Amino acid sequence: MSQSQHTSSSSSAKAKICVIGSCSMDLVVTSSRRPGAGETVLGESFKTVPGGKGANQAVAAARLGAEVTMIGRVGDDHLGEAILQNFKDNHVNTDYMEPVTDMESGTAHIILAEGDNSIIVVKAANDHVTPDYVAKAVKVIQSSDMVMIQQEIPEETVAYVSEICAKANVPLLLNPAPARHVSEAVINNVSYITPNEHEAAVLFEGLTLQEALRQQPNRLFVTEGSNGVRYYDGEQEVVVPTYKVEAVDTTGAGDTFNAAFGVALAEGQSLQDALRFGNRAASLSVTKFGAQGGMPTRQEVEEQL
Repeated sequence: MSQSQHTSSSSSAKAKICVIGSCSMDLVVTSSRRPGAGETVLGESFKTVPGGKGANQAVAAARLGAEVTMIGRVGDDHLGEAILQNFKDNHVNTDYMEPVTDMESGTAHIILAEGDNSIIVVKAANDHVTPDYVAKAVKVIQSSDMVMIQQEIPEETVAYVSEICAKANVPLLLNPAPARHVSEAVINNVSYITPNEHEAAVLFEGLTLQEALRQQPNRLFVTEGSNGVRYYDGEQEVVVPTYKVEAVDTTGAGDTFNAAFGVALAEGQSLQDALRFGNRAASLSVTKFGAQGGMPTRQEVEEQL
């Protein structure tokens, strides 16, 4: 797929992004402390917030000005309806978001207490994002400027998508979260891999971070939280620093980074510019509550760059 039609971030054509991944509803309870086994404590607040790594990245990319199609599944329930409505509100194409009959939508049950979070994820409908299901959207995948995928869906689906993209010469960005082993075949099919330090250690077991980076020049981008993003440019290790902000809620910051990085690359921006754009978007996203609540618009990011 030629990148030439997107010569710069100011080009009039929107980048076509296809996101394949998870959608869920985050059920968030805030409390002064966590209950012990068999104990009841009174909470301070409860919110339902759309989430899931796939959905977060799709919404972030749409807010940054891309034309986004989401491929995923919701349940046949009111949460599924709310997830689909949230996509529509954010101008994400939901043509490939079929509800799974007699199945609930994915949920994340989050307790915010004592300055940290505990999370239980129920994948539910997200387990139905199978290769057979994704096959219905092959044409969309093949005609995208960038495909983005994560690991809250079945492993075989990630492998299948990596093959489609490799054959069609479409760039694929793999955000390997949550951490699990990824086959060498998939790694070789992927254009960009964006683990955090923990995920990188799982992905490249037996290698130091330096060795892994040298093996994957200009392909492996390790996110190091407030320290920025590290990669190997073929000659040396480069760290693209992040922007210092007062963090309110870091949920979804990684998803915002991935979306912004993917959008910038799809538009033909240089690696350095794309990483800076990703870092700037992520830094803005942590200044507000909720994974998607703080995701910035294109204008907000460009005003800060």
